[in-house]
Amino acid sequence: MNKRKLSTVGLSVLIIVVLVIWMATGDVRQSRDTMPESQPEVTGELPRVQIQLLQAQLYQPFVRLQGQLMPWRSVAVSARVPATVESIKVEQGQQVRKGDVLARLSEDGRGTVVERWEARVRKLESDLAAARRLRSDNLASQSEILSLESDLAAARAELRTAKLALEHLLPAAPFDGIINARHVETGDLVQIGSPLFEVVQVERLKGLAQVPQQSVAGLVEGQPVSVDLLDGTSLEGKVNFIASAADPATRSFPVEIIVQNPDRRRVAGGTATLRIALPEVRAHFISPAYLSLGDDGRPGVTHVNDNDRVEFAHVRLLSVTTEGAWVAGLPDELRLLTRGAGFVAVGQKVEPVPAADDRG
Repeated sequence: MNKRKLSTVGLSVLIIVVLVIWMATGDVRQSRDTMPESQPEVTGELPRVQIQLLQAQLYQPFVRLQGQLMPWRSVAVSARVPATVESIKVEQGQQVRKGDVLARLSEDGRGTVVERWEARVRKLESDLAAARRLRSDNLASQSEILSLESDLAAARAELRTAKLALEHLLPAAPFDGIINARHVETGDLVQIGSPLFEVVQVERLKGLAQVPQQSVAGLVEGQPVSVDLLDGTSLEGKVNFIASAADPATRSFPVEIIVQNPDRRRVAGGTATLRIALPEVRAHFISPAYLSLGDDGRPGVTHVNDNDRVEFAHVRLLSVTTEGAWVAGLPDELRLLTRGAGFVAVGQKVEPVPAADDRG
């Protein structure tokens, strides 16, 4: 019994001695109010990434629009007096010059009206001259002379109207153009406003399109335009007009293009793709696979800077196709990160390996 008590006492003494030694050595963990200084980062071998060396090139961006080609001028020549069509002088598709007579309408006694008013004018001119001579001898009153002058002015106005009615019997081409349509036949009875012919001018055309709000800022009058037709050919033109206010229905800006058509190709009224050239910029041509979105949702590319650190740079998309994308906003000499981007972070130092060097 005594031996057991001595053993217990000895074990207790041993434990107390160990605790005293541990506390004396200061190996006690204490809580601190401040964070300990960070330890230097232990770095091993730098991650290797593959890069492609690219040099900026001059690129001419353009705004692509779907538009419609219209004749530069199109006029419906209509009857200006009621009459019967006596003869037609032109055929559809015929080239005409300004002033060429297109048809002849029936006179219906209008020549007699002109003769009557001519006689009336001559009579009043004679009466007025006689009255002025009598007035010099105080044999005619001033009121009589004023009355004759008034009658003469009215008769001359009627004579001009009668002569104009005769001119309207010979409708003429308002400008150089082509007879695009004929609406009457010989013997037709026409009234004032009845359409007779349609004359169009197609040596140059008018391209009409709508420009989105985000693209209108880069357009100015006089910019060159390439007009791509449906048959694969193209015509040349330039910007003639840009609306100052957007169309309320579409929120886009109407634009008008002058298109030269010296061969009078039959494209008026059809659709075409309008490519409006913008000022040249320095840009890179890259695969769309290397484009990604930043945290703000804007497009950009990942590349390696001169200090061998990974960077993400926002770009401005100039043109994107299945073959590649033209982008602006990057350094002229670009080291595009083409392989390994998913294993490194922006700002991380890397070992870039040119794509031509197949070491990785």
